[in-house]
Amino acid sequence: MRKLFSNGLAVVAGVVSLPVSGTHADCAKPAAAEYRSDPRLASLRSFFSQTNCPAAELSPIFLEASDANDLDWRLLPSISFVESTGGKSARNNNLFGWDSGRAAFSSASACIHSVASSLANSALYRDKDVDGILRTYNGSAGYARKVKEVMRRIAPVERVD
Repeated sequence: MRKLFSNGLAVVAGVVSLPVSGTHADCAKPAAAEYRSDPRLASLRSFFSQTNCPAAELSPIFLEASDANDLDWRLLPSISFVESTGGKSARNNNLFGWDSGRAAFSSASACIHSVASSLANSALYRDKDVDGILRTYNGSAGYARKVKEVMRRIAPVERVD
């Protein structure tokens, strides 16, 4: 009887987790349609295309995740560029080198949404400005300067000091 209950519990847990694993898999199409006329999309695609980065096709996902989490729209793409050259050296869909590169994600889209949510909501990052986020993300000397330099390359429209 005990064995039967534990097997049943495993099946229920598996069924409950199925929808969660696919939540970000289909984000690319709705995000692309929603951001089609957004000038930020053109800036991101142009930047990633000029540098031959695979992340160019993820540009609407970066915007969607940034907007949903109230982050500067250039922050996530810039971190991904510094950490994995916009996906060129990303392993396990980990565009951001998250968890010192050990984290694995089901898709690049899932990675973007997960990291965006963490930067906006985790106790480590919540309520910090760009400098505070970057200091926490990677405290190495010069890291914040590199990321903010990429942010300015994407679009110098917002103040990034």
